[in-house]
Order: sequence, then structure tokens, then C-alpha cells
Amino acid sequence: MRSRLDRFAAICSCALLLGGSAVAQSDEWNSLIQETQTLYRQGKYDRAVVAATKAREIAERELGPEHPAVATSLNNLALLYDAQGQYSAAEPLYKRSLAIREKSLGPEHPDVASSLNGLAALYQAQGQYTAAEPLYRRSLAIREKALDPDHLGVATSLNNLAELYRAQDRYVAAEPLHKRSLAIREKVLGPEHPDVATSLNNLALLYQAQGRYVVAEPLYKRSLAIWEKALGPEHPNVAASLESISDLYTGMGKAEEAKQFADRAAKIRALKR
Repeated sequence: MRSRLDRFAAICSCALLLGGSAVAQSDEWNSLIQETQTLYRQGKYDRAVVAATKAREIAERELGPEHPAVATSLNNLALLYDAQGQYSAAEPLYKRSLAIREKSLGPEHPDVASSLNGLAALYQAQGQYTAAEPLYRRSLAIREKALDPDHLGVATSLNNLAELYRAQDRYVAAEPLHKRSLAIREKVLGPEHPDVATSLNNLALLYQAQGRYVVAEPLYKRSLAIWEKALGPEHPNVAASLESISDLYTGMGKAEEAKQFADRAAKIRALKR
């Protein structure tokens, strides 16, 4: 049960790490970056890798190997490998992206924070929590210094550090970070945005892990309602949310309710095969 819930939360968090610096480049490069992002969101990783690789080649050829656009392309390519569990392929790309950004943009630039976030998430996915934490902390510190306190990048860093703490059972440390991330997303994006649903889901996961089922239940249900409205009733996020609620009811000893939500999730999963 724990691994499934953790994987869902990790996917939601990592999806916010794609994208890069707003550097004006050729139309072809920009088109390839947009194509990479679209294919990533659709889960078409093989095709996205092809687009991201082409974007990197164009940036290196036209701008040189140390340009920030190369770092953006490398970061996106790393995330695609990361999403497929190809960690050994992703790590050197994240590291090269980070090195280029630190050299070309300076160590306190927000794009450096994005590279740190990606590398930290890679280590977290492999259970290397000691390696991940200082990277998440540095990423958060950069964003808090360089960006508005209500910036969505700050919310992402807060969410990711909180998820690391949850994975380590450091619940007291995780809770205020998740609450602050949720507050920023609600303020900036509105209460019905899918990223708000992600924060609600992750906060519910935290409470569920502590056995605080009554507190977790309305958060899960609000998250589910947002995803159903924003993404449609057959989206994979809806299925994952239904599974989370089913797990919650199992822990509460509500077998019939658990089955109802599990059955709804199974129907969605069957449609996607």
C-alpha cells in the first residue's frame, strides 16, 4: 500500500519539474520543447525523448555546449529517463544541467533551483534521502530569496521537501511545508486547479500515514472532486485518487466503502489498457 501511494505522490511532484528557463531561442527549439512537454504529460515518453534529444542537439550546435538552453534540454531529457526509472541515464544529465546553469547563470538563479529539484527527486526515488535533502533545501532557499514568497516555484520546493520528510516518517516537519504549499497554490491558481488537488492529496497522505483518517478523508474527497472536474472522470489521476480513498477506508475498517472506490478505480484502469 505504501509504495503505491508514494509513487502517486512522487509522480505528481515530479511533473512540476519539467520546463526550463525563458530563454529566447529558435522557433524549432521552442517547438521541440513544447512538444517534449506535451508528450511528457501524455505519458508518451519514448517520443518525448526523441523530441528532447533533438532540442539538445539544436541548442548545442547553435549556441554551444555551455548555454542555458542546453541545460534546459538536458533537464527535460533527464526527467524523461527519471520518469521511466532509468536513473543511471538520468543522473549525469541532471548533473550536467546543474553545472551549466551554475556557471552561466550563477549559483542563486531560479533555474539552478530547478536542476537541484530534479536531482534531489532522482535520489529520493532511489531511497537516497541523505543525498536528496540538502539539494531540496538549497533549491527552496534559492527560490525563497529570488522569487516572490507566493511564487509557484516556492510551492513546488515546499511540496517536494515535505514529501521527502513524509517518506522518512518525519511528519511534524512535513505538515507545515505541505500546508504552506497548499496555501500558495490556492491563492495563485484558485481552489479548483489540479495542482491544488495534488497538495490536498499529499497532505491527506501525510495524515493517513499517522492514522488521522478523519482529517485525511475530506482532503482526499476534495482532491478527487477537483481532478474529476478538471481532468475528466476517466483520467489516471482520478483512478489513483480513488485507490487512495479505498486504502483509507480499508484502514478505517470500512470494507464496503473501500470496495466501492476500488471498483471505480479498476474500471478506469481497464479503460486505459
